[in-house]
Amino acid sequence: MYASQFADRLETRPFARNMIGTFAELVRGTGNVRVADVGCGPGHLTAMLHELGLEAFGFDLSPGMVDRARRDRPGLRFEEARMEALPVEDGTLGGVLAHYSMIHTPPGELPALLAEQARVLEPGGLLLVSFFGTEGTGPVRFDHKVTPAYSWPVDRLAELVTAAGFVTVARLLHDPAAERGFLDAHLLARLAVE
Repeated sequence: MYASQFADRLETRPFARNMIGTFAELVRGTGNVRVADVGCGPGHLTAMLHELGLEAFGFDLSPGMVDRARRDRPGLRFEEARMEALPVEDGTLGGVLAHYSMIHTPPGELPALLAEQARVLEPGGLLLVSFFGTEGTGPVRFDHKVTPAYSWPVDRLAELVTAAGFVTVARLLHDPAAERGFLDAHLLARLAVE
């Protein structure tokens, strides 16, 4: 049931849908179309990235989500993995999508998780993080359907992304995402080229 709640959610989320489309276009422009959808859930966005011309594959911590993604999308690759320990060679991806999947990461663990995303990307590779945005100076913990989650001030999350070696390309904040009043937030960044 949890998986089915998100399968068609982008049909009513034009900003998120278009941000993912922009991400895909920029990744294609790098010449490296290999993309990991981290925290892929039922695989609907992995499939969308594939339809947008990327060699997309998904990782999720939940065996149930991976099984469902494999069953619903047998032509795509899905594996069980943690976002902080991806089974991917260093510097081999053109993009990483983290669509509301980092929201469950405790704030103190987020720098290491972002460093792992930087590790798997080639220089110039792109990262798109979607999350719940909030006001203030620090993350706000809240109860989520599955496990506790955190909303972030965009500037604060952008600082962590920059500290992991990325340069911000775009930010998008829009409509409240829930009755809690958080904004939907998207942060698009490129791994710095040394």
